[in-house]
Amino acid sequence: MNILLFGWPGGGEWIIIALAVLILFGAKKIPEFARGLGRGIREFKDAVKDVKKEVDEAGKEVPKKLEE
Repeated sequence: MNILLFGWPGGGEWIIIALAVLILFGAKKIPEFARGLGRGIREFKDAVKDVKKEVDEAGKEVPKKLEE
C-alpha cells in the first residue's frame, strides 16, 4: 500500500499548499475559484447525464427497429 501512495502529499504538505494558494490568490479570490469549480463540476455531471439519457433512448430504439 505504501508504494501506491508514494509521492502523494501528506497532512503537513497540504497545509503548506493551502497557505501558498492563500498567499498567491488572496482570501477574496478563493471563493470565486470554488464557485467556478462547482459550476464546472455541475455542468460536467449534467452533460454526463444527458449523454447517458441519449444512449439509453438509442438502446431502446434498436429493438424496435429490429422488429420491423
